[in-house]
Amino acid sequence: MVSKTTGAFIDMQQVTKRYAGVVALDDVDFTVMPGEIVCLAGENGSGKSTLIKILAGIEHASAGEIYINGISHKKLNPRVSSAAGVMVIFQDFSLFPNLSVAENISFSTQLREQRRIFNSTYAKNLARKALERIDVDIPLDAPVESLPVAHKQLVGICRALACDARLIIMDEPTTALTEREVRSLLDIIRRLKSDGVAVVFVSHKLAEVMEVSDRVVVLRNGKKVADGPASDFDAASLTRHMTGRDVIEAQPSPLAADAKELLVVKNLNKTGVLTNINFNLKAGEVLGLTGLLGSGRTSLAKAMFGLTKADSGTLTLDSKKIALGDPVATAHAGIGYVPEDRLTEGLFLTQSIVRNVAIGRLDRHQKNGFLNINNLISEATDWLKRLKVKTSNIEAPVKSLSGGNQQRVSLARWLARSPKVLILNGPSVGVDVGSKAEIHDLIRDLAQSGIGIIMISDDLPELLATCQRILVMRSGEIVDEIDSKSTNEEQLSHRLAS
Repeated sequence: MVSKTTGAFIDMQQVTKRYAGVVALDDVDFTVMPGEIVCLAGENGSGKSTLIKILAGIEHASAGEIYINGISHKKLNPRVSSAAGVMVIFQDFSLFPNLSVAENISFSTQLREQRRIFNSTYAKNLARKALERIDVDIPLDAPVESLPVAHKQLVGICRALACDARLIIMDEPTTALTEREVRSLLDIIRRLKSDGVAVVFVSHKLAEVMEVSDRVVVLRNGKKVADGPASDFDAASLTRHMTGRDVIEAQPSPLAADAKELLVVKNLNKTGVLTNINFNLKAGEVLGLTGLLGSGRTSLAKAMFGLTKADSGTLTLDSKKIALGDPVATAHAGIGYVPEDRLTEGLFLTQSIVRNVAIGRLDRHQKNGFLNINNLISEATDWLKRLKVKTSNIEAPVKSLSGGNQQRVSLARWLARSPKVLILNGPSVGVDVGSKAEIHDLIRDLAQSGIGIIMISDDLPELLATCQRILVMRSGEIVDEIDSKSTNEEQLSHRLAS
């Protein structure tokens, strides 16, 4: 078999990957031309990550042919793939946090060149040229751990360019970026294209997909179900291909005119972090909280839940004051907090799915220091069913679930405690489009049951689809309050950035 796509840099033909009888990729063809921007779309579990890992040489295909720049590769490994010009920037960027920008950019190149002694001058020259290539200025001696997320991502791109990358694969490149940083990244992707570098990226943010891609390839259940110019797709058709169904995003539920005041935050202050925070939340309301990176959104959430202690101010729930800086007292009072980073802050990854829910109800099912395990597990199992967590085995590690189902487990743990207020920080980060719509439906249902919800997000369509009001933060202050019925995405974006 020979490469059938003339001039293609990547030509994967009839690639199949099986894991112990499970087919992750099923007879997939995938091509990338030099300088082409391709979006690889699909829900979690569709096969995107498997395809990327095969291209990177991390996994081996069970069947099929792979050509890179016309050369056949029966079995790739990371060294061969990298030498052929294929570089992957994973979600965690895989950087050395304690090393400098120059050291991170040049490390792989000096390793590939088998230099026995690290050359600092060579490293800085190599890094400087890579940064100039994408027209970015980052201090070469700065430790990577001190950089904002957007700059870390640019260091990852420059590391790939320093290795003479001809294809850069970006896995969820915009997840942790603000809108302004996304604009900058898309400009850099276009610059790479004009320089002949191909880009394949995976993103759950469909608007960005449509804006920057030349071509879109959609996987569903391990099969390629669509492949064509980006201009042939719109958000609705792309969603339909990804999920196999039409996903209609509903509008925020109207708030009852007689809804009672549930939570009052008054004059909350923390030196250098929060300044004079005042707002209220009604029963059944979904209140949005947004702002650019560093605006103080997460700091406010942690202060409200007691993970950090505010210097002054009051939190009043159902007319009762809650002690500041005491998360146990806050949880007992009826406030729950689902953090943005569920992998490191929200879940016990190696523990079972059911135990991750049950941990929130130990107090209810213990007497004299002894746990009633059967009742505890029974209640947790019921919540998993009520939130429609998709799993064949509730005793499996929670890390085995998709992002959307992990988020449901986090919610189930708090809902089992019958909270009055839920603070949701980035409820759909890393979640595919189908699960995202289901989570939004769940949030609306929870609000209609009388729970007050504070949703922290920089996903503007998400805020407009679920929230009755939206608060905008900047430099630790609330600077704007917006009625979602009286604005649209473009207007909200302008008010966010102004």
